Amino acid sequence: MSPHRRVLCLALCLLAASTGCKKEAPSAPAPAKPSSASSKPTIGLVLGLGGRGDHAFNDSALRGLELWAAGLQYTQGGYQEASAPDRLTSMGPDLAPRAGELVPLGITPMVLQSRVAEDYEPNLQLLAEQQVSLAMGVGFMLENAVEQVARRNPSLPFLLVDSPLLDAKGRALFLPNVRTVVFREEEGCFLAGALAGLATKTGRVGMVGGMEIPLVKRYEAGFRAGVAATNPKATVLVNYTGSFTDFALGKQVGQDLLLKNTDVLFAAAGVDGLGAIQAVKEARDAGRSVYVIGVDSDPSHLAPQAVLSAVLKRVDLVVYEAIRDQRQGRLKGGNLSLGLKEGGVGLAPVRLDFPGKAEALRTVDALRARIISGELKVPTSPGTPGP
Repeated sequence: MSPHRRVLCLALCLLAASTGCKKEAPSAPAPAKPSSASSKPTIGLVLGLGGRGDHAFNDSALRGLELWAAGLQYTQGGYQEASAPDRLTSMGPDLAPRAGELVPLGITPMVLQSRVAEDYEPNLQLLAEQQVSLAMGVGFMLENAVEQVARRNPSLPFLLVDSPLLDAKGRALFLPNVRTVVFREEEGCFLAGALAGLATKTGRVGMVGGMEIPLVKRYEAGFRAGVAATNPKATVLVNYTGSFTDFALGKQVGQDLLLKNTDVLFAAAGVDGLGAIQAVKEARDAGRSVYVIGVDSDPSHLAPQAVLSAVLKRVDLVVYEAIRDQRQGRLKGGNLSLGLKEGGVGLAPVRLDFPGKAEALRTVDALRARIISGELKVPTSPGTPGP
């Protein structure tokens, strides 16, 4: 049996995740093209490494696909119809006013999880062979896989989140059946840094980064610039784990930074970041006045007494809007860049109290307005001077 056929059989048989091609949502219908006009179209999603339960990038994409577009709540027993209050709560205060626009779209989700990066392309090809109406890949690591599968299936629309398509020389390229979306995450990270600079009492803040790649370096650049804008005398310590999937390593790096007298950590490392959040939670439980700021999704439910805020990347909204546009025949190829102005990034509510909080929030809001107006330009490289 060829490798491609083996991947197909493994996915359809729902074997263990260790096969590298795991189909989730066992209660969903068998993946096949609807046989009648009344059948719900199937929308496919290939998750990045870390998968479901990362409380960050992947979970945000799943929220847009399952909870908002399909109106379904995923459980270990399968899909259940989501209640209106659950859907509203998941939108958070910034999107709640738009709840009337984010209505279920009458689709069936098909989610594939990849164990290693080599699974991305066969998983995407599997979606194409199952004749989904739209195939989506979330994470910059899927860029090459999306390009290859999109070229082989020119009639199938694709969504790639967090990366443009690039040619062999690293230049952006265009495919008419691929919408790509990137974020100006440095803008949200600037606000997080500004908040950290105002909340720190030791004058030392830290960042736990994942892989030391250009994408995460933009997080660092924005965060450093934000700290400098509100607390120029503060020290910023940055440690990279080299991973996005190692909880224990993230916790260890977080503990190391806390031992260096940092009292605000910025966790920008996927599953490793969850480990850093745990480190702060345990320090907080032990009586230390320390805080953590998350990324992509708001992780405050994991450690409500430790999470100060989070840099939100509205992957959920990007996924929902791509599905909506596909259903309405308006999905086109091209690249979108989303920042604070477009609502693509933002800062989660600051739920914890700290001395000077009210004035700090006013300062952060003023900086947000300056970025949106174009008056303040946020650096994208840590070596670039801040605004």
